[in-house]
Amino acid sequence: MGESSQLQELQLVIFKIGTEEFGVEINQVRKIVRMVEITPVPRAPVFIEGVMNLRGQILAVIDLAKRLSLKAAGRSDKTRIVVVEIEDNIVGMIVDEVTEVLRLSVEDIDQTPELITTEVQQRYLKGIGKLEDRLLTLIDLTEIFSQGEVEGIKETREEKTKKEGNNG
Repeated sequence: MGESSQLQELQLVIFKIGTEEFGVEINQVRKIVRMVEITPVPRAPVFIEGVMNLRGQILAVIDLAKRLSLKAAGRSDKTRIVVVEIEDNIVGMIVDEVTEVLRLSVEDIDQTPELITTEVQQRYLKGIGKLEDRLLTLIDLTEIFSQGEVEGIKETREEKTKKEGNNG
């Protein structure tokens, strides 16, 4: 009986962008780190902040607020980089604050109302999680980037990795 109840729950990492709360499945999150210096990359898409070195691994860092067309709260000591895996790519996502890890029953997740989202935004969203006192938007990380953008992120990282290798 215990096993089936696990299938009925999602374990989520909850974070804020501006005043909105979002959740991603914890199994997609590799690490949560404090804001570090990010090296800009020329000609990168506007939502790619640059690249960072995480224990010897170069990874692309995106500004999730820009990607979702939201207003961020501005960088502070609460700003975090949520390191996630998207289709075998490790990517950092800048968020205003990571607030908690929680379990949510699949019964408490509704489809995103069509009225409040554009077709593009709807692609990114898994649904709306209903908590006792608030709602949170569940993000589908596999849909947040088009295939071309995933390739661009990979190229950004590889280009910077090659340069680092040539300089060292």
